[in-house]
Amino acid sequence: MINLNSATAAELDEVPQLSGHGFEIVRYRDERGRFNEVRQLEEVPGLAGKWDGAESNLSVD
Repeated sequence: MINLNSATAAELDEVPQLSGHGFEIVRYRDERGRFNEVRQLEEVPGLAGKWDGAESNLSVD
């Protein structure tokens, strides 16, 4: 399980649906704060509709 609030870009890139977007996810988190829900990935530039199925690998704890 990968935590969206503490994972590095490289760790996030290991999730197939997020591959190549780790840097954007970390930048989004740094600019806007912690993720409260996994579905907030929809707001990350370039990820809308692409992260489906990743929920089972991710947490926000």
